[in-house]
Amino acid sequence: MRVVTEEPLSPRSVQWAATMEGFSADDVVRAHQNSVAALDPGDRRLHAASSREAREEQLDTLLAVGATRAVGGGERARPEEPDTFRTCFERDRDRILHSSSFRRLAGKTQVFVFPDDHMRTRLTHALEVAQVATSVARTVGLNAALTDAIALGHDCGHGPGGHASEEALDPYVEGGFDHATWGADVALASLNLCAQTLDGIRNHSWSRPAPATPEGEVVSWADRIAYVCHDFEDAAAAGLVNPSDLPDIVRERCGTQRRQQLGVFINAMIATVRETGVIGMDRPHAEALAAFRSFNYRSIYMRDASRLQAQRVVGMLRALVENYHAHPELLPVEGDVTGDVAGSAAALSAAVSYVAGMTDRFACRAAVSLLDWPIDQLPNGIDR
Repeated sequence: MRVVTEEPLSPRSVQWAATMEGFSADDVVRAHQNSVAALDPGDRRLHAASSREAREEQLDTLLAVGATRAVGGGERARPEEPDTFRTCFERDRDRILHSSSFRRLAGKTQVFVFPDDHMRTRLTHALEVAQVATSVARTVGLNAALTDAIALGHDCGHGPGGHASEEALDPYVEGGFDHATWGADVALASLNLCAQTLDGIRNHSWSRPAPATPEGEVVSWADRIAYVCHDFEDAAAAGLVNPSDLPDIVRERCGTQRRQQLGVFINAMIATVRETGVIGMDRPHAEALAAFRSFNYRSIYMRDASRLQAQRVVGMLRALVENYHAHPELLPVEGDVTGDVAGSAAALSAAVSYVAGMTDRFACRAAVSLLDWPIDQLPNGIDR
């Protein structure tokens, strides 16, 4: 019989274990033994700042005319009592951040399926959009919490494999599959978000109707600014393009590095809003952004390898939908899903919802395990 002896704990482990219960000082437990951080409990501002009502009043004085005000529990499909401390849009932001739809963006394509370590996923794209959007919103007096919520949630309706999933799922959704409307009306529906947040998510794409709030308009611009700049950077890192390939108008007006390009576009938006009151960008910089986007389409999104990847994604996702439509018993047990009749409209709706929520890797594994999908027909990059 083998006797297992316990190894003595390392000094690092002992030190870490000693912090288990924190450090007591009177009746208060602190995180650090030498902590000296403290506020004056008698300061009225300490208590006023933690009151949602007081903060709403403070924001009202700081926000520009036309900015969206947070009021109580917010305009929700299912009325809710206001939060004790958070505004309604801060609450929305937190709900999106903790949602499974948002977490799954980490496993969904931005441009490259199964990207290298430093390339963007749909999740990192959403974070960068939020940074660009809130930079503009705060500076021109818009509601930063609403802007942040819309930006973080704007792509939660994306399926696996990037925009190819929209083509794949189009035939199964009345009016076609649009990640913007799907995100607001399906993927995030259970969160009971405010009407203004959902409107911004639903209409962030330029092909959609204009958002009802200036914050939503800012996110529409931030989305384009962010993906144009970071998609080029990722493609350059992959050796597909070179900064010297950029059109003259882009290099001359915006530079060749992402940091410089973002700064130029953000500052151009801020200046335009301040000078005109319109959520937009002056013509010279807007022309540069359009030229940049057009270059990316030709050189990155529509190159032969990208089209091949898209074809593989479309075929795989449609096969998965058809399989779950015919075999709804394979779907996870959620609500009445198990009661759906094979081949019915309800089964098709459940199949589309399930496939649309998949990450790239989960979809590939499902295709292989359920459909014996050929490995060489999976999107490139899958572990083989």
